[in-house]
Amino acid sequence: MTAGDWSVPETEVLDAVGGAIDDQHAVLATVVDVVGNAYRRPGAKMVVADEGDGIGSITAGCLEDEVLAIAEDVVAEGRPRVERFDLTGDDDVWGLGVGCNGVIDILLEPLDDSYRPVVDAYERGEDIVVLTVVESDTSTARRGDRAYATRANGTLSFDASGWPDWLLDALDDPATKLLATETSDTLEFEHDGERVEVFVDAVTAPPELVIFGSGHDVAPVANLGSRVDFRVTVASFRGAAATSDRFPDADRVVSTSPATIRETIDFDENTYAVVMTHNFVDDHIALEELLDTPVPYIGLLGPRERFEEIRDEFRDGGVELSEADLERIFTPAGLDLGGGTPFHIAQSVVAEVTAIRFGREPAHLTEREGHIHERPSLE
Repeated sequence: MTAGDWSVPETEVLDAVGGAIDDQHAVLATVVDVVGNAYRRPGAKMVVADEGDGIGSITAGCLEDEVLAIAEDVVAEGRPRVERFDLTGDDDVWGLGVGCNGVIDILLEPLDDSYRPVVDAYERGEDIVVLTVVESDTSTARRGDRAYATRANGTLSFDASGWPDWLLDALDDPATKLLATETSDTLEFEHDGERVEVFVDAVTAPPELVIFGSGHDVAPVANLGSRVDFRVTVASFRGAAATSDRFPDADRVVSTSPATIRETIDFDENTYAVVMTHNFVDDHIALEELLDTPVPYIGLLGPRERFEEIRDEFRDGGVELSEADLERIFTPAGLDLGGGTPFHIAQSVVAEVTAIRFGREPAHLTEREGHIHERPSLE
């Protein structure tokens, strides 16, 4: 398992799932439960292909090789299994100073066509909840049985042929809450003496990062944005520069004009915009267009004085930016990290976008109280 395969973005892991479904000897390993601390949380995935190579990470490297070996048995048996790794004690091989001092449950299952709805939804940019039975003492829901739930008009719709109604009723509320918080968890249900554990995995559409510009400083932002699971669009106002060769890490490159960006690109609450054209007129028009969209973040490169000039131009045109407008505009874009190279600047900008995406106030982790990663909340 190479370092590159281990550290690929989650978007590439889901892409690998799609490519491995047709391979009758691939395995999907998913973290389904964590007690205590761990490098990854429930929902983290790794694909084990026919050649025994792994794509994706489920720990910091403590268990990947062991999981690769177990995957061979899963392929041979053709049945899913749940493996528990206790990294808390000092009485067995897993407690000898490795890991993150937690107990990790990993579901390993042969990849087949039953997972294709997840890949299809992800590629369409739609959220989906994957419901997988991990333990059961009833014949109506066996380990490995899978169902799905999608959201329409604020409610979940289940695709769960053969699952008992009582289980679907019990899943409705927690699945809705886990999807809303973009978290995953294993839940236990009991009914008339029957007990079922279901892993509820919220697979959410990747956010969009739209970068406006065509200068050399755009490529590092596209590179880092793609690495942290944004679907990246580079929008150039210079048609000759709108080529995929120029921005190889972007998912797409489009040619447009500042006044027609809303005609070229679809913007929603899951879209984040960075304006780095370094052209006063283009920035002004692009900003005006973006303020008519629901995007939660508009990063504008350049000094603060330059933005004040743009704001004066708005006033001269009879437009006063509202407090709601100003809350979405971040200029100069980026966090104060201190570096000044193009990749330092890109790191600063992408870090700020990531913080906004996850609703965080940037700070040192050493100063953070409580857990680093969000825990599922069903309240």
